[in-house]
Amino acid sequence: MNELINLADIERAALAQLPAGPRDYYAGGAADELTLRANRAAWDQWSIHYRVMRDVAKRDHRAQVLGTALDWPLMIAPTAYHQMAHPDGEVATARAAADCGTALVLSTLSNYPMEQVAKAATRGWWFQLYVYKDRGITRDLVSRAIAAGCGAIAVTVDAPVGARRERDVRNQFAFPVELPMSNLLPAGERYSKPDLAQGGFMGYVNEMLDPSLNWRDLDWLCATSTVPVLVKGVVRGDDALTAVEHGARGIIVSNHGGRQLDSAPATAVVLPEIATLVGDRAAVLVDGGIRRGTDLLKALALGANAALIGRPALWGLTVGGQAGVRHVLNLLRAEFDIAMALAGCESVAAITEDLVRPD
Repeated sequence: MNELINLADIERAALAQLPAGPRDYYAGGAADELTLRANRAAWDQWSIHYRVMRDVAKRDHRAQVLGTALDWPLMIAPTAYHQMAHPDGEVATARAAADCGTALVLSTLSNYPMEQVAKAATRGWWFQLYVYKDRGITRDLVSRAIAAGCGAIAVTVDAPVGARRERDVRNQFAFPVELPMSNLLPAGERYSKPDLAQGGFMGYVNEMLDPSLNWRDLDWLCATSTVPVLVKGVVRGDDALTAVEHGARGIIVSNHGGRQLDSAPATAVVLPEIATLVGDRAAVLVDGGIRRGTDLLKALALGANAALIGRPALWGLTVGGQAGVRHVLNLLRAEFDIAMALAGCESVAAITEDLVRPD
């Protein structure tokens, strides 16, 4: 993989290797994919006004987010069905994250069960929660995740219904029947294997997930959970503040990777307002379009405590399994280290808002 020298190279290699269905499921967004493209472009609209003469001979990348210690402030975002990319799936992703001093946020819709992934995630892991209409299933997912040692619960709130993802429609995409959503296996095959005849994954979302989700449900989750709860899928400052008022310990600024409401704002655009409003009342994380170490530096300068990547981990998993994910993370970490040095930042704490300005 030495010839793959950046994340764009790894993405091209992965897209060439994957069959059309999984490729477009991973890569695609909703409708015209406006938000998908905007997520990436928005990071480029911030310039870094670097400092000089700051003694950056030694650089400290360490961060801590809600009790999870990270060697550097980046985590792997929750994405579904890692076994479509590689047989070792989420286990390989979790091991690579641990190898690189960071953590995986495991999707509800993972192919490997959370208990097995937890054993591989030796540096810690979080669990991403979808809220099902059947609240018994939801309670079981939460209790199992906590029992398995997850450090936090990130509840996804931007998918009350499934979006129309036209690449999947054209491909008549369905998840491979031999790859169940293992966390849902105790609930039965109806929950663990989406059926193309019933509308595939988007049909599954509309049938199973609860569109009546509201702030009272967050009250319940925060009262039930013995680990911090984050709200994932926020693009408005008022929603972020309301989430904190209802007990959330963290906000993940996210538009579902451009896969839900097309024309939603890019995360780099809304992050500064949300971070300013939330202040030190909760942790703020961001995902969406981060592909360079400079993007990570910009995210921190705009107020994030850490950032997350989703698709790049899948591309690495596709081309090289655990070693491929590790290669993705190592490339990003090396770029981030260079960006810190050239920006005059000896530590993560030195990455402050005055460092970036909009072009």
